[in-house]
Amino acid sequence: MGPSALEVEELWAGYNGHVALEAVSFSIEQGCLAGLVGPNGSGKSTLLRTIIGLKRPWRGRITVFGQPPRKSLLGYMPQVEVPDWSLPITVLDVVLMGRYGKLGVLRRPGKADRIKAMEALARVGMADKAGRRIQELSGGEQRRTLLARALAQEAPLLLLDEPFAGLDAPTQHELLHLFQGLRREGCTLLVATHDLSCVATHFDHAVFLNRRVVAFGPLHEVLTEEVLRQTFQRHLLLVREGEIYAEHD
Repeated sequence: MGPSALEVEELWAGYNGHVALEAVSFSIEQGCLAGLVGPNGSGKSTLLRTIIGLKRPWRGRITVFGQPPRKSLLGYMPQVEVPDWSLPITVLDVVLMGRYGKLGVLRRPGKADRIKAMEALARVGMADKAGRRIQELSGGEQRRTLLARALAQEAPLLLLDEPFAGLDAPTQHELLHLFQGLRREGCTLLVATHDLSCVATHFDHAVFLNRRVVAFGPLHEVLTEEVLRQTFQRHLLLVREGEIYAEHD
């Protein structure tokens, strides 16, 4: 089996003295499609940013495939990005940024990198917009572009923060099909999402987070009414839909 794709031990992190994560510990097996589930303010984005190295933890330990985290092992799609979209930058330019971690110092993307970037755009249904300026796209198209940038990194572990936000239902289903394909290819995915029914139907593992880890593991073991109540507390009304719990504010 080898080491876990991701192991987090006693992780504490926060902002300006405010605690966002308290003693967070969990592991994700290799080849999983895992959901990171919790209410707003539960620390999901902070956790992903800390794993990727954009935020320094207060204390704790993170390993990726048994090693300290490094760029070649991790692909990341942020929930919110505020670049200067007024610059004359194309969709392809944005996705090529995902190749920089594989280039040496002062090297520029070459033909092979452009091929990989176009393949990533094709996987998210955006190849026909490669030459468009990024500011001309809709919010959903911009998010798919950011996902393609993460795919272009060709990392064995993908951290995706709310990838379904702003996408219509058909596009969400296409992405789910893509995620399942990536898993079959050996990639491991940790996907932060509010969509409980999506996780229940399409994912095989989950981490339930509300500043602390409530539960983690195979979905059939951790998707229980008690775990959901502890995770969402007053933010959740449980409605039984067959074997799926739905989230309602």
